Amino acid sequence: MFPELPSVLSAPMGSRTQKMRLPMFTQKGLLEVPSPTEKDWSQDDDEDYVFRDPDRERDSLPQPYRMINKLVTLLFDRAWEVIEERDTLRQAELSRTQPTTYPPVMESKLNQMPNCMAICQDYVFIGGAKGFSIYNLYNAKRIYVWDKLKVDVTSIWATDLGSEILVAPVDEMGIVRLLYFYKGGLFLIKAINEVDDTSKQTTCVKMEVSQGGDFAALLLQGAGDIWLDVYKLPKESWLKEVEHPQLALNPKKKGRQPQLNTPEPMTSDNLEMDTNICFKGDIKLSLPVHILKIKPPKPVTVRPHSTSSFLAA
Repeated sequence: MFPELPSVLSAPMGSRTQKMRLPMFTQKGLLEVPSPTEKDWSQDDDEDYVFRDPDRERDSLPQPYRMINKLVTLLFDRAWEVIEERDTLRQAELSRTQPTTYPPVMESKLNQMPNCMAICQDYVFIGGAKGFSIYNLYNAKRIYVWDKLKVDVTSIWATDLGSEILVAPVDEMGIVRLLYFYKGGLFLIKAINEVDDTSKQTTCVKMEVSQGGDFAALLLQGAGDIWLDVYKLPKESWLKEVEHPQLALNPKKKGRQPQLNTPEPMTSDNLEMDTNICFKGDIKLSLPVHILKIKPPKPVTVRPHSTSSFLAA
């Protein structure tokens, strides 16, 4: 018997034929039935076809890998959105005009935590235990410590009067004192609301000095009431009295030789202080003049019979 010739439709040739894939054209968009008339055919049909290579097509993943692929893609998309948002904010921040930064010129360490602070002219007044300290702004050096009180200072105000400074510290008892700082000398003018009977003691809530330093207003409260006291400040008299201290000496100490600079015992805290600053307690300055007291208006009360007569009218 003769050997059987291989057929052209045998399995090897057939399988190879089945594996061969021909390029195909796919039309973008929806398919439409063409018009029977050739003249109505669109001339842009060639552009609607895209050549697709079957060998480059990707088979869809089976589950659950398709779901994992979608989750990973979603994660990357959201991460990229966050990156773009941050980059936009960064670009906007860089394009914005940056404010000028002023670093500190020098640093001064305090011995304790201050309760309050006020700045006036070239000085810083820091309230603390039993008084307040005066620092120079240019060299951050403490130039004087006034600690004549028995309680701490809770708030302090400093007002520029020209060449002088009016300092008003308030202690824990609510007592406000006026001090005059001029050319290295500190003068005590008066404790405004200090009384001998502590049960009648009033508290200073707020203090304001007018522009120019001619008037001072103090908001006081006590015994369930609150009012505003206005004082006239004799700053011209103060200036004359500190420049000519013999006119303002304490009358109780006229028999003694005037001591303008009262030296204080030297301690480790005031070794570095400016010795030109001193407290001049022998000089008594003119007192502020109380000119006005303002109370809040009383609440309006309506009597019942007046209301009925008004309704009847």
